[in-house]
Amino acid sequence: MSDRLNENTASKGKNVANNGSLSSAVIAVAGAGGPAGHATLVRLAEAGAVVVGADNNPERLAEAVDAARYAGGGATVTGETVDLLDLDSARAWADRIEKDHGRIDGLVHLVGGWRGSANFAETDLADWDLLEKLLIRTVQHTSLAFYDGLQRSDRGRYVLISAAGASKPTAGNAAYSAAKAAAEAWTLAMADGFRKAGGEAGPKSAATILVVKALVHDAMRAERPNAKFAGFTDVKDLAEAVEGVWTKSAAEVNGNRLWLTEKP
Repeated sequence: MSDRLNENTASKGKNVANNGSLSSAVIAVAGAGGPAGHATLVRLAEAGAVVVGADNNPERLAEAVDAARYAGGGATVTGETVDLLDLDSARAWADRIEKDHGRIDGLVHLVGGWRGSANFAETDLADWDLLEKLLIRTVQHTSLAFYDGLQRSDRGRYVLISAAGASKPTAGNAAYSAAKAAAEAWTLAMADGFRKAGGEAGPKSAATILVVKALVHDAMRAERPNAKFAGFTDVKDLAEAVEGVWTKSAAEVNGNRLWLTEKP
């Protein structure tokens, strides 16, 4: 099931902000209602993309859509509340985007969540039950739903946001790190699908992973003015890196981890 926001503003692949690096690209953003989603919607709209956000919180999503439309100077930015834990709903969302706009050029996966413990022995497997849904199942559903459409695009990109802990888990983050590692493996398998589909000519679409230590935004800094947030990536810098995925060839980014923090 889904509820569409500002449906009447969608136009067939047209965008008022049509002279940016992503002019007329049609890009979906899953998990668009959070701070990273806000920043990413704004950046993509400013770059000229037609942007379609999804989130399970309609109020947060509406705020993000309005902010991005304003920042993009009238850019086509719409939103839907989509149940990404349901594969049929994810497929229907992807199908609607391609029907409305003629194609789909990207899916940015920002669905997140965190649970941890004081040490390994105190790990609560209920945390795994939640994180498996948020961090793995949603990736499985969006990747399967959008794969064919991205393959049809001449600049298709699937972008997963991951964490450095997937490569170097800590004792108190067993469930979180394992879920992130599984999501990365799934995305890399998708990338191999793009590689094989491209044959000798190389992939024309790509699946890639942007790796951060953690994210920080202005509200966090305001709440903790003395915190240093060492190694954290600002959500605006993350959004810039997301845009940058489309400035590189598919062969450069497909199947690669692009590090926005120091490698562990």
